[in-house]
Amino acid sequence: MNFIKGILPWKRTLFISIAVLVILNIFSFYGLYTNKFYFFKIDNYIFPILTIVHFIFLYVLWFKIKEDELSDPPMRNLEYSLYIILFVYAYKLFDNLFILISYGEFENHLIPGTFLPLGILIFTLHLFLIGLTLLAFSYRKEVVGNYLFDDMNQHVDSWK
Repeated sequence: MNFIKGILPWKRTLFISIAVLVILNIFSFYGLYTNKFYFFKIDNYIFPILTIVHFIFLYVLWFKIKEDELSDPPMRNLEYSLYIILFVYAYKLFDNLFILISYGEFENHLIPGTFLPLGILIFTLHLFLIGLTLLAFSYRKEVVGNYLFDDMNQHVDSWK
């Protein structure tokens, strides 16, 4: 883990996460079998809407690290919702893997030449996104701190 953190410090992790999210948001509208973009399918908007939570978490993490602040309940709620969204990322990863594995079943049909290169790219980006998300959780715990809310009320002066 220290080797990965040496290659990807927290700031680089945030920027690469943003880039991967933007690319995957574009590819969420792409159909591998047809080599076309589908903007009128409602299902294609689920992933970009869910990534809004990820973008907000990355901004909050950046802000907390830059301002040297402690974690707070809204950040905890964002992270917990991102845990659930991580399952959606894993679903998209396996869905893409299933599409790539099904390539042999359709060899008698006309499949675009971009099927395998773009499919492998999207699969790799989904895998990289899951790894970057887990790395961001690790940086939150290491740099910002744990979620200790039992001790938080002891530092508040109620007479001010």
